[in-house]
Amino acid sequence: MTRPLRASSVLGLVYAGLLYGFIFLPVAVLVLFSFHRGRFPIPPFNGPSLRWYDQILSDGRLMDALLNSLTVGVLSSLASVLLGFLAAYGIARHRPPGSRLLSGFLMAPLTVSYLIIGMGLLITFNAAGMPKSLLATGLGHIVINLPLCFAIIYSQLTDDQANIERSARDLGASEAKVLLLVTAPMIWPALFASFFLAFTFSWDEFVIAFLLTRFDVTLPVEIWSLLRSGLNPKTNAIGTLVFGVSILLVFVIEAVVFGRRRAST
Repeated sequence: MTRPLRASSVLGLVYAGLLYGFIFLPVAVLVLFSFHRGRFPIPPFNGPSLRWYDQILSDGRLMDALLNSLTVGVLSSLASVLLGFLAAYGIARHRPPGSRLLSGFLMAPLTVSYLIIGMGLLITFNAAGMPKSLLATGLGHIVINLPLCFAIIYSQLTDDQANIERSARDLGASEAKVLLLVTAPMIWPALFASFFLAFTFSWDEFVIAFLLTRFDVTLPVEIWSLLRSGLNPKTNAIGTLVFGVSILLVFVIEAVVFGRRRAST
């Protein structure tokens, strides 16, 4: 015999429904009108149609911007994970003087607006003679993603792992082998999660990419240039693809990292 729902439970369900509706309704409208057949993405809905997906796939500028975003995202994320891993390992295992202060400096960019970081990088690169480019954007994404990678990896370096690392050294392993064959395999979920989170942030990032690119731009900057001319159904289609990639990465992290934790418990 089922018990009737309490008023508090009903209110909780209504609140949750309104909350999720507020969050996801704009995304649902974006996805829906990406299949709109008409020239203007306004009601009533006329479709479904893959017309605008076909157009973005045949648009050279959009495909170049997509490739640029993938390149910058992958390379900057790899660099962020590598540097974050080395920094976390050095502070956690060797505990240099002022290690708390060093950790604070590494985490500081997390508290700073992307606009401030982008403007600071723009001034710095101009003073150094570095032109606006995808390389400058990649360096900017390393600046914002390195603290995140450091925080995730540092939290996973435990004392139990340090004992295993000491055992490997006692058996004759060099420091490089300890890092590659002992430490990295033990914390691979943290490395994996750091990479995909960094890639997700780089994939969606606009402000730094806008400030540090000129001719070769990333996908968010190209989408912004399309929006300057007004409503364009292609922006709905490309926005849906960007959202789809982000959701796919979240599901991958959930399946691999958190799935492994559930299996171990």
